[in-house]
Amino acid sequence: MLDVAFREDESRTRAGHAAANLAMVRRVALSLLARAGNKGSIKARRMRAGWDDQYLLQVLQGIPAN
Repeated sequence: MLDVAFREDESRTRAGHAAANLAMVRRVALSLLARAGNKGSIKARRMRAGWDDQYLLQVLQGIPAN
């Protein structure tokens, strides 16, 4: 799931603990997007959150979108 939504396999982060830290942030983001509870793929929800600040706020607060 992380590879599909975040293209994790293509990540070139290698220095120190950066790879582990980014992996944790990606897992949290994936969990929040999955809990958003609306239709559409995780990839589409991620794009919408990037475009729509109001939707991003709903995802971060855990409020289901109507």
